Amino acid sequence: MESPAANEGDNLAVESRHASALAEPQWTRLLAAAIRDVDVLWRELDLPAAALPAARAAAKLFPLLVPRGFMALMQRGDLNDPLLRQVVPLAAELEQHADCSPDPLAESGCADTPGLLHKYHGRVLLVTTGACAVHCRYCFRRHFPYGELPRGRRWWSDAVAHISADTSISEVLLSGGDPLTLPDAQLAELAAELAAIPHLVRLRIHSRLPVVLPERVDERFLAWFTRGRLRPVLVIHANHPREITPAVAAACQRLRAAGVTVLNQSVLLAGVNDRVEILVELCEKIFTEAGVLPYYLHALDRVQGAAHFATADAVAIVLVREMTARLPGYLVPRLVREIPGQPNKVSIV
Repeated sequence: MESPAANEGDNLAVESRHASALAEPQWTRLLAAAIRDVDVLWRELDLPAAALPAARAAAKLFPLLVPRGFMALMQRGDLNDPLLRQVVPLAAELEQHADCSPDPLAESGCADTPGLLHKYHGRVLLVTTGACAVHCRYCFRRHFPYGELPRGRRWWSDAVAHISADTSISEVLLSGGDPLTLPDAQLAELAAELAAIPHLVRLRIHSRLPVVLPERVDERFLAWFTRGRLRPVLVIHANHPREITPAVAAACQRLRAAGVTVLNQSVLLAGVNDRVEILVELCEKIFTEAGVLPYYLHALDRVQGAAHFATADAVAIVLVREMTARLPGYLVPRLVREIPGQPNKVSIV
């Protein structure tokens, strides 16, 4: 027969594990459970077996990653589902195209210090991590040399020193990968150091997590992002109206209620959102339900492995003109392309 002391010890161990689980944010557990195996995705969504061998080959070049909550929005058995198409490895990724590049924006020549990209006047972009919550197959940084970035808790020291020394910089963009895959404690420490630089006025984050993993917008995140001196701006990334679920809308509403300026940028993708009805619905829904203003509609960056998403400029221009005829001006995103060496993004219309 076990002694009372033994039972008490077991109970304390259980309570300790329970407390540890409670301390861990929900979003980290959900991210850890994301699908990374092509065979699992095929089984979960009952996808056509004939496409599986090519998907395995494409995933070796750029791994699959999709949260289960985002996968749950996809239509079973439909390889052309617009949400699935954004994340599923396809045979087309194995094709080589002369007009595509591993570094379509020539970012390798924009780094003032490792991980710090200074493309435009007055603002710099800090590549915080190579990690994401979802691997978008059209990602222009799918070949980015993340392994060359500094490592360790204070990896940003040189970048902060550079920003502090350049008084022309008023805004810092945290990008990646996705910065919101990093722990809040680490991001809060970085944000505090940036807030101590007198000439900075804004801190902007570009993240797909509020869309594919809306649980990330929790109290811990809002606490450090909204209580500092710098004006907080969050640019989310949604491409299709079906991505704007009640959970996503609620996350965006929490951000807005906390004083964050929230904008959306999309990429124009063949087979995903290259119809005016879809783009109009996205702009209407993201504003009406989530309170988010459309910001940019990007022409595809010609990264190697994503040519099958390309839409001709002539088609894009017609789409935006049709959107303009159907929507109030403040709901029409700017159709733009990023051209290496230009001082700003270039409007196509």
